[in-house]
Amino acid sequence: MHAIVGSHDIVFITLDTLRYDVAQALYQAGELPVLGRLLPPGGWECRHSPATFTYAAHQAFFAGFLPTPAAPGRHARLFASAFAGSETTSPHTFTFEQADLPAALAARGYRTICIGGVGFFNKQTALGTVLPSLFQESHWSAAMGVASRHSTQKQVALAVARLAEGEQRTFLFINVAALHAPNRAYLPGCRSDSLDSHAAALRYVDGALAPLFAACAARAPTFAIVCSDHGSAYGEDGYRGHRVAHDSVWQVPYAHFFLTPQTISQESPS
Repeated sequence: MHAIVGSHDIVFITLDTLRYDVAQALYQAGELPVLGRLLPPGGWECRHSPATFTYAAHQAFFAGFLPTPAAPGRHARLFASAFAGSETTSPHTFTFEQADLPAALAARGYRTICIGGVGFFNKQTALGTVLPSLFQESHWSAAMGVASRHSTQKQVALAVARLAEGEQRTFLFINVAALHAPNRAYLPGCRSDSLDSHAAALRYVDGALAPLFAACAARAPTFAIVCSDHGSAYGEDGYRGHRVAHDSVWQVPYAHFFLTPQTISQESPS
């Protein structure tokens, strides 16, 4: 990360509420033509979220606690707010003295932008301003929220427009709301949220992200992190929703990759 910070734009996208099993099944079926060509061979990495709901997960993320690889052992982190006794920093970890990544990157000359999605980013309440206030610039509208059928397209259009303004190194964060309940609108005829409508929402998000990835690749060398903050239960073991300790909530998809004109021009996987 020391070679990336300062030389690359950084894009961090959380696909709010996306389950690992659904994300991986769509990858394996070839139904993620945009993200699929950017993921490593084998698709999404299964990781464990540090929390079971959006607010807590993002507080952890911005301090450097991204989802942890779902395997035993100590896993070095990409970036970390410094504190005594940390066992998951390594010589490759970008360690900073600030409390959060947006502040650390701003101190190193980055422009920091937040484009919100779910209610914890809507700036309509004191709680809804906590996460956006970490950034120099933050945006949210109802058109980008959970009730909007075209929320990801609206978020991407705004992101592309903001990236086009100036050449300063940029840290862009987007919380994608489309997968969060209610997602039934993405599956015609669906009366209630289900695993099928959850999958349909991901297909929509995949296509909607294409202009953002193209704009990033054209603008500057870009390091991208794409993951979920938590999953959601759809009746497994009697659970529905999240903020519960169930595998459908803990297990999340994770990937990081570079965006360049070469990666964007690759053909989709068969």
